[in-house]
Amino acid sequence: MHSSQLLLVIATLPMVAHAQQDEAPPQTVTVTAQKEAVIKEIDKTVYDVANQPKAANGSAQDVLQATPELSVSADGKIAVRGNAQVTLLVNGKPTAMTSGAGEETALALQTMSGADIASVEVITNPSAAYNANGGAIVNIVLKRNRKPGAHVQLRGSASNQGLWNNGADGDITRGALTLHGSVALRHDGTQKMRESAVEWHNPLSGARGQTRQTSEVFVHRVVESATLGADYTLSETESLSLSAQRNTRRSRPLFDVLNEGDATYHRISNGPNQQSDNNASLSYSRQDSGSALKATLQHSDTVALIDKSYRDIFIAPALATDYSRATTRSARRLTQATLDWSRPSERGQWGAGVDLQDKVDDLSNYQAAIDPATGAEMPDLNTTNAYKVKTTLAAAYVTNMIRHEKWEALLGARAESMALRVGPAAQTEHWRAINPSLHLRYAYSDKTDLTFSYRRSLQAPSALDLNPYTTYIDAQNLSRGNPHLQPQRLTSWEIGVNAEVSQLSSSLSAFYRSSRDTVTDARSFADNVLITSRQNGGRAQSSGIAGSLEWKPDGQLKLGTDGGIYYVMLDTPDLADMVRQTGVSAYVNLRAAYADLSLDAHMQSAGITPLGRYGATSSVNLVWKHAIDKTLSLTVNANDIFDGSKRTYSTDASTFRQRGFDHFVARRIYVGFVKKY
Repeated sequence: MHSSQLLLVIATLPMVAHAQQDEAPPQTVTVTAQKEAVIKEIDKTVYDVANQPKAANGSAQDVLQATPELSVSADGKIAVRGNAQVTLLVNGKPTAMTSGAGEETALALQTMSGADIASVEVITNPSAAYNANGGAIVNIVLKRNRKPGAHVQLRGSASNQGLWNNGADGDITRGALTLHGSVALRHDGTQKMRESAVEWHNPLSGARGQTRQTSEVFVHRVVESATLGADYTLSETESLSLSAQRNTRRSRPLFDVLNEGDATYHRISNGPNQQSDNNASLSYSRQDSGSALKATLQHSDTVALIDKSYRDIFIAPALATDYSRATTRSARRLTQATLDWSRPSERGQWGAGVDLQDKVDDLSNYQAAIDPATGAEMPDLNTTNAYKVKTTLAAAYVTNMIRHEKWEALLGARAESMALRVGPAAQTEHWRAINPSLHLRYAYSDKTDLTFSYRRSLQAPSALDLNPYTTYIDAQNLSRGNPHLQPQRLTSWEIGVNAEVSQLSSSLSAFYRSSRDTVTDARSFADNVLITSRQNGGRAQSSGIAGSLEWKPDGQLKLGTDGGIYYVMLDTPDLADMVRQTGVSAYVNLRAAYADLSLDAHMQSAGITPLGRYGATSSVNLVWKHAIDKTLSLTVNANDIFDGSKRTYSTDASTFRQRGFDHFVARRIYVGFVKKY
């Protein structure tokens, strides 16, 4: 983002703000009411999770897992109604921490405190006001208290395997100024068990081989986090907000991977791994006479070091120990300026906005053989490299909410210009698109409405997929990116009905999603080592139905379920052929609460992946939360009671056949407390 663009956004704030009409001074009214647990808007559903039992001492992943419409696996992968193309936002904006690959986003969820979350917005088909990056959106809205006086809350919990977390948050309001902040120290971790068996075939040389890997590791992380924010009321209609956040994560996992193939050996490594995340934002807002203006300037960065240095201890044949130095360093910086404006019209409301983003991914890989006698390092020039990906996005959108009798329509269009530069060759690609959106709602009666939504969008390739160099994975596998990747183009629509009868509420919808220029794996061989790269050319389609049912017969008992079943078709390139796969998948979430006890259960059926399949998983969680008095409560969380998080997978390609499983053990019991002052 150019500095001139940022200055232009900031400079226009006073002119736009004072061009709006002033409002009469509002009267002071005190209202006591219970906040609605679920609010269905025309383009999203908002779930209030501030008082969710799992939130008090759990992570953001725990909170999302208990949220309707979402499926969250034990390793932190999110799906919205079966759609795995999900953009994760915090307070409506992306951050460097949540803009990475799937594993990075999962780690962010596992180390973010659930106690900081006020609500979760699930947006299955985003309007043009959102940068959806090709999929559904999950927006985590953090708590921001502005109540007279001072408030402090302490929390802590402990679990088996030496895991615990302590934290405190508070706020104070004096006149026009509110200060709020939090600190937390977590010792968490994940036990991982993996197995993979590969039979490979080089079609050029005719060579064949087999390898098998098994591993078990417990990754113990130390997480330190702190947030600080200030809200200042400039006038009866204007306010200014400033916030900052910092997280650090450290781990020293002991990996012991048994490799069986031409040789049998143990590959042992123990890190260390570390990461830091920083985020700061400044926002200005003005509201009067139904008009609203909000401008935000935000910068975030995340820096990580993964040390994959190892030693190979050979069993058969008996050879000397082989030592290697291997590290991956990454840094991501994201700067964003947004301006959002809305104004009432005769039949509804107009909206418009500008979104400017500048993201830089800086990555480097190093690998070298170590002489055990002298300690001298000999770098491997094939797998030692560094590159940078710079993504610049300029977008503008306009929306129009129209209300007429029983009809409500939200029309939108988003114009995007994206530039992608991959170094060190300084290759630059440009894309431009105008993507429309449409949301309709018809009030059939006071308790029933019909809905329809449509969205078209682009999904940019990830920085890891654009790596122009070769990266070491293991002795039989290398990874190589593709700097020539194009964005994926996605289209989706939904049609549904929502109804309420007495204490019962329900919804049913049908959906269709398609993508072209889909990024898939491309495989080749070099010296009988499998090299996996990425390419455009795949296609995907899915269609199905999803529904939900909530029953609240009295103040203590609450029952709910949501689920879906969908048909998937994939066209995937495999050498010179296009392989078509079809399959049916389903998911079910169950929720029950009575008095102090609550349960949430989840099941994801087996399904297909490009040239492969994955197995079914399940999770059953219990939470007991008991209020000792008005200020002290105890919680007991029993996660994944039946240990159903093990997921099998398989791949059948022309060059290799793979079978294996990943088991991220989520079975755990937490005992914790929350104390309010």
